[in-house]
Amino acid sequence: MAQGKKILLSGIQPSGRPHIGNYFGAMKQFVEMQRDHDCFFMIADYHALNTIQDAGALQKGIIDLAIDYLAVGLDPKKSVIFKQSDVSEHTELAWIFDAITTMPFLARAHAFKDAEAKNKEISVGLFNYPMLMAADILLYDTDIVPVGADQKQHVEITRDTAEKFNRIFGKTFNLPEAKILPTVAVVPGIDGRKMSKSYGNTVPLFAEDEEIEKLVMSIVTDSSGGIPKNVYEIHKLFRSEDDLASLYQSKEGKYKELKEKLTHDIKAFIRPLRERRKAIANDTDAVRNILKDGGTRAKEKASAKMEEVREKVGVKLY
Repeated sequence: MAQGKKILLSGIQPSGRPHIGNYFGAMKQFVEMQRDHDCFFMIADYHALNTIQDAGALQKGIIDLAIDYLAVGLDPKKSVIFKQSDVSEHTELAWIFDAITTMPFLARAHAFKDAEAKNKEISVGLFNYPMLMAADILLYDTDIVPVGADQKQHVEITRDTAEKFNRIFGKTFNLPEAKILPTVAVVPGIDGRKMSKSYGNTVPLFAEDEEIEKLVMSIVTDSSGGIPKNVYEIHKLFRSEDDLASLYQSKEGKYKELKEKLTHDIKAFIRPLRERRKAIANDTDAVRNILKDGGTRAKEKASAKMEEVREKVGVKLY
C-alpha cells in the first residue's frame, strides 16, 4: 500500500455473467482507479449466501468473478483481489455492529423494504446485510466506496454506524465517502429498460460473436427522432458521438444496417476481452493463488483493525 493514496473498496457478489452495462458503469472505472488509489476488490461470497445456497454454484461463481476481474484489467500487483470469507474479521465486526444497531434503523434499508413490500420471506441475513457491508468497508479504513446512485444508502448506513461506534467507544473509524459512478447515463438493455440481469435484457461482456449478433438484432427499435434510440444509446459506448452523427445520418431509417454496424463494433470490443478471459480460465490454479494471496494481504490489514476494535469494546485482555 502506497503512502498518501486514498483507500478504495468495492465488493461484487459472485452471481451471474457480467454484461457491458457492468463494464461501462463500474469495471472500467475500477481499472482506471488502480493508478491513483490503494484498491481492495472483494468477492462478496458471504453476502451471496442470501441468494445462492448451492455449494457448487457458489464455488463456480467465485472463480468466474475472479477471472472476470482479471480479464478486464484488475491487476493483483496493484490491487488486493480477495474473497470476503477468507477474512473472518468481516463477520466478527458485523456482530459487534449488530450489538449497537437497532431493528428500526435496519428496517430503513431499501432492500428490506422492497422485499417486505413484495411479501417475500425475509431471512436474518437479508435484514442484517447492511451491518456486514459496514464491516466490509470500515475494516480497511476505506476512504472511497464507488457505487451506483441507487446504492448510496449503503454508504450512508456505514457512515452512521461508524459515527455511532466512535461516539460509544471512542474514535476508531474514519467516515468513507460514496463515489457515485457515472453510469454512462443509464446503459439501456436490448428492450430499452436499464440493462440488468434481473430483466434478462443484457449483452454479456464476454459473449461469443453469434450471441452478440442475435442480441443486437433483437434490440427493440423506436423511430422517434429519426434514429433507433436504443441502438444509438448502446452504440455511444463504443464510438464517439461525432462518429455516430454522420453514420446515423447516412443510414437514416436503415435499422438493419445500423444494427450490423453496432454488432461489428461490439464484436471488435469484446473479442480481445473474451480471448484474455479464456486464457486466464485455462489456469484456475493461478486464479486461486491470486485470491489466496489477496486474502492474506486483506487479512493482515483487517486483523490490525480488529485488534483496535477489540480493545475499544473491552474484550481484549491479553
